[in-house]
Amino acid sequence: MDLQATTEDSINPPAALPPEGSAKERVSLLKVGIDIVAQDRLTEVVYDLLAAEGGRNIVLLSLSDLLRARRNGEYRTYVLNAALVLPISKSLIGGIRFLTGKKAVRYMPFDFVVNLLTILEAREFSLYLLGGQRRILQKTEKNIRQTFPRLRIVGRFIGAFKRQEEATILEAIRKASPSLLLVGKGIRGEEQWIARNTGRLSQGMRLWCSDLFDVFAERRHRPSRKTFDRGLEWVGYCFQKPLRFFRVFPYFGYKILLLWYRLFVK
Repeated sequence: MDLQATTEDSINPPAALPPEGSAKERVSLLKVGIDIVAQDRLTEVVYDLLAAEGGRNIVLLSLSDLLRARRNGEYRTYVLNAALVLPISKSLIGGIRFLTGKKAVRYMPFDFVVNLLTILEAREFSLYLLGGQRRILQKTEKNIRQTFPRLRIVGRFIGAFKRQEEATILEAIRKASPSLLLVGKGIRGEEQWIARNTGRLSQGMRLWCSDLFDVFAERRHRPSRKTFDRGLEWVGYCFQKPLRFFRVFPYFGYKILLLWYRLFVK
């Protein structure tokens, strides 16, 4: 699987840059912080995160995530405290422009992770994989090793681990001290597992990558660039899980919230 071939396709047209001297700018969308990071400054942002002290959580924020952050206190705290929050939904880009007049950059999750691994490989940083089924995890590791030979994979563990194994896994991650911890499906608590264990993890970046291990292992196809740019990637997911069609109602609620904030909230 040629992962690196996707990196050139992932570059969007240049967007408005953050304030001079800063590689990223955090704006508030319905009281949830989102970062504006131009594609050509992503490397700078990543190296700044690696140079900072403590663990740095990265969030790839969808519209459903933003709405969840507004109603779930634990998840909201996780997002607000994240070192980097990047929008992946087209509706978030429109919302930011509508309320702030700023042009944000939308990231495609798979391409973002590939770009991130490319940045890490350039300086031979390290990676730990956590989550997924055994065969999927093994295939993911194999494909990443082939595509990024100078990236050091310092550990991996399946997602369906027992509660009594959690302390051992956390200790293994701390000892391995990866530059990036990629967490996928199968973990109890999913993305909030990172939030609940932030203080028990090692330094470095942490990222919840949902079902991307399935994509890396060639078990699932990612949306095409054209489909993603049109904001239609959710249609394919709805056919996989028809109940997702009901997300159209929260979408309309989001539009009403944007109008309310535009008219009445400073």
